[in-house]
Amino acid sequence: MITLKRIYDPVNENDEYRILIDRLWPRGVSKERAKLDLWMKEIAPSDALRKWFNHDPAKWEEFQLRYREELLEKKDLIAELKRIEKENKNVTLLYSAKDKEHNQAVVLLMILDRH
Repeated sequence: MITLKRIYDPVNENDEYRILIDRLWPRGVSKERAKLDLWMKEIAPSDALRKWFNHDPAKWEEFQLRYREELLEKKDLIAELKRIEKENKNVTLLYSAKDKEHNQAVVLLMILDRH
């Protein structure tokens, strides 16, 4: 099972396998506190897309389309995430965005659920 969580939220027992999916390391979070199993920055939106979106909910629909297009070029990473999900009971995708509804993790989870 894959769940989403802000990296700033406390680690709990359901966080069996933790994957950071941001391109940039989150501010104020030490590597010890993050307790990551994997940092998959390559699956994050491109710098250009990230800067264009800038977490603006008004751009959400277009962001989803553009990010999905980028993910079409990253099928190997999608396959790796699906493999990790198969091997672990609970996988947590971590992101740093404040908005829990309009971020790349939401889009990525939708893609993973369809595979």
